[in-house]
Amino acid sequence: MKQTTKFFLGAVAVVAVSAGVAGVTSYMLAPEPTQNNTLAFDEIFQPNPNTRLAALNAADMQPVDLTQAAENSVNAVVHIKSTQESKTQTVTVRDPFYEFFGDMFGNRGGQQRQVQTPERVGFGSGVIISKDGYIVTNNHVIDNADVISVKLNDGREFKGRIIGADASTDLALVKIEGEDLPTIPVGDSDQLKIGEWVLAVGNPFNMTSTVTAGIVSAKARSLGVYNNGVESFIQTDAAINQGNSGGALVNAKGELVGINSVLYSPTGSYSGYGFAIPTSIMTKVIADLKQYGTVQRAMLGIKGTAVNDEQQMLPEEIKEKIKEAGVTEGILVAEVLENGSASGLLEVDDVILAIDGKKIKTFGELQEALAKHRPGDKVTLKVLRHKKEQNIEMVLKNEQGTTKVMKDNGMEILGAAFRDLPAELKSGLRINTGVEVTGVTEGKMKEAGVRKGFIILKANGQTVKSVKQLEEIVKEANRSVDQVLFLSGIFPSGKRANYAVDLTQE
Repeated sequence: MKQTTKFFLGAVAVVAVSAGVAGVTSYMLAPEPTQNNTLAFDEIFQPNPNTRLAALNAADMQPVDLTQAAENSVNAVVHIKSTQESKTQTVTVRDPFYEFFGDMFGNRGGQQRQVQTPERVGFGSGVIISKDGYIVTNNHVIDNADVISVKLNDGREFKGRIIGADASTDLALVKIEGEDLPTIPVGDSDQLKIGEWVLAVGNPFNMTSTVTAGIVSAKARSLGVYNNGVESFIQTDAAINQGNSGGALVNAKGELVGINSVLYSPTGSYSGYGFAIPTSIMTKVIADLKQYGTVQRAMLGIKGTAVNDEQQMLPEEIKEKIKEAGVTEGILVAEVLENGSASGLLEVDDVILAIDGKKIKTFGELQEALAKHRPGDKVTLKVLRHKKEQNIEMVLKNEQGTTKVMKDNGMEILGAAFRDLPAELKSGLRINTGVEVTGVTEGKMKEAGVRKGFIILKANGQTVKSVKQLEEIVKEANRSVDQVLFLSGIFPSGKRANYAVDLTQE
């Protein structure tokens, strides 16, 4: 404290001396100012004349009335209970002597035991978007749920079923059977402005029908919470807590502008900011889930870096390229992927400035702009190349490098039945994991020559531990360019085999 005081007094002394010297100098070199040549503040400092002021009259200003927006919203925001039922699983219990003696005593590394997993229950929120019972929520609210219960604000309860889900955007569509249900009109999140009032409506901490108010703090925010996901969040200081997930972010008109999704907090509860998925992304994803069962995602096919990277952790080489380009915003292209939408059109070191006339400053804005489109749509990119701006038109493609509609091909496309490998088979074949083919009918497995009894040990290079994991690998293979499922495994006789299953469909 003392040190701070001394420093402050010293600074005052310096200022005082400087002022005194300036006074003497002024007296000797300049004539005494008169009333006529004294300049006003606005004459000395010239503001930008294009600056816009808020069109408000202080005499007419009144607090924003959010009561109607809140009243409409609470009736259309539901409480979701997702239950993952108790299951019996086979686990391998390691023998502590195995590390030293291996198979000398024939224990093969451990014993198979049946374990009963406990029932798991989670809570969240959802938003009714159609009077016949379609509800938007977060994927993480209903992920792995065996039973979904939906409770309305008026106390009515329904059983929900999942229509579709997309982990990349953390969105899901759930259906309940009802008529003339309350809904929230969907607004345009692109029209939201920073500083605009919004409401967060949901069920925090399992308390139903809770409304909090705040403002839009930022837009197109990326957090890195989804692995290879689409992130362009609306940031708000309206309190969002656990249980608000899947609830509504509503503007002062009472329009839905976002789906609450992420709580960013070091403590696990609200500490300043929450994040919502904008309706500009939500409307297209949810429409795809209802119409196609999966999201028709357009991919630009580039790797790059935001010029105005907030982290300022860019390599010196990239900083030098940005400096040479002479830009302060946009996406610097680092790589153009083969067979992507940009292949043959964009070049390394191009800077993407805008898509269809909308400026692109961050990767979040780029992802949001692309998320509105489907493969086959045409877009115009404004690009800076060799310090010259040019417009480039392109047709967007999907992950497979085509414009075809992607289908939600699950396990049914294989035309086979599966089960997790029983403990006795694992023990007899001296294997710890695997999935058994229990039946083959008409389908892709039969076409590839796979027979009943085949035990899948690996699929596309991944060790297969359960039917659920195999299902995820099949889905991933369906989205790939090749659309091939490579299987390797063993028959109960001990014979090993490999198969290539073609997943393509006309």
